[in-house]
Amino acid sequence: MNKRQLLFAFFLGTALVWTSCGNKDAKKQGAAQAQAEKVVPVTFGAASHEIVTGTISYPATVKPLNEADLFAEVSGYITKIYVSDGAVVSKGQALYEIDGTRYNAAVQQAKASLQVAQTDLDRQKRDLARYQTLADKDAIAKQVFDNAVSAVASSQAQVESARAALVTASTNLSRSTIRAPFAGTVGISQVRLGALVNPGTTLLNTLSSTSPIAIEFQVNEKDISKFVQMQSSRSSSDLSLLLPDGSTYEGKGNITTIDRAVDPATGTIKVRATFPNNSNVLRAGMNITMNVSTTSANEEIVVPYKAVFEQLGVFNLYAVNDSSKAEIRQVKLGIKAGDKVVIKEGVKDGEKIIVDGAMNVQNGVKVVDAATAAQQAAKGAPQGK
Repeated sequence: MNKRQLLFAFFLGTALVWTSCGNKDAKKQGAAQAQAEKVVPVTFGAASHEIVTGTISYPATVKPLNEADLFAEVSGYITKIYVSDGAVVSKGQALYEIDGTRYNAAVQQAKASLQVAQTDLDRQKRDLARYQTLADKDAIAKQVFDNAVSAVASSQAQVESARAALVTASTNLSRSTIRAPFAGTVGISQVRLGALVNPGTTLLNTLSSTSPIAIEFQVNEKDISKFVQMQSSRSSSDLSLLLPDGSTYEGKGNITTIDRAVDPATGTIKVRATFPNNSNVLRAGMNITMNVSTTSANEEIVVPYKAVFEQLGVFNLYAVNDSSKAEIRQVKLGIKAGDKVVIKEGVKDGEKIIVDGAMNVQNGVKVVDAATAAQQAAKGAPQGK
């Protein structure tokens, strides 16, 4: 290939590269222009301000006011189980029985030992009384009298020791029958008949009180004063529960306890409400929603609730600027009042927002009122003019 052919090939390749780059730039410009010219019909609304009465929802957990793990306190084999799994029991009711044969024998032995010690003490006291009479007449050696006094003291100690042994034996015998420490509901038994149990290590069952029952949830430290007021008034009209199936719990409760300190890591404090639970609908460990009714002290900015959408745990909505283009805004929500919600941050009073049609909108896209667009379409006029 000569020099002329090489130069021709070089210039031809360069021209092809320029043409390719030019086509790519043109395509990008065309896509951007198409995006800019795209018009999406939506329904508009506006941020307004008003005094709001609504509800604040808190994730909550059901907690029994009393709960106890029932462990064996003596060793032996389970000989009786008095209640079925999940039974409702009263305070002091017998739940389990451990073979008490040896514990009953120990009680009888302790009683006998106490009787022997008591008999010996009585004899020593009679001897001492006789020696006392002789000592008063100086008719007995002082050492003999002192020995009698010591014997009475020793016998008294023997009686106390035997009495303590009887208490220990009686306690072990009583502990061979496990009773409910309070009224409530037992869970599924962890042992069966014939199981060998050991003191302090073998879990028999768990007992939880059922009514009243506690609902615990975390509130922001800024709202402490409001909940203190609710606790003082003991009002039940401000609280309601939403169950996991979406239904509303019929019972009414009130704020009973506010924790002693704020968690510095989260800036929240634990609050406890108590509710009646006679039908045992609320179960320990259940995750529910606590709805608290509240009225704002000042006017708040509100928007239609359906204008708000969530992305990766962040709440957003679309505002409309002076050029009729959508601007995505991250917002901080307040209380919900019917079909409206308070916006704490992200939107100003009077701003135009998109209420319906946000699913078809992207940031920077031009939007038009859906009703107006429909009228223009009917007349054959292009949208957006």
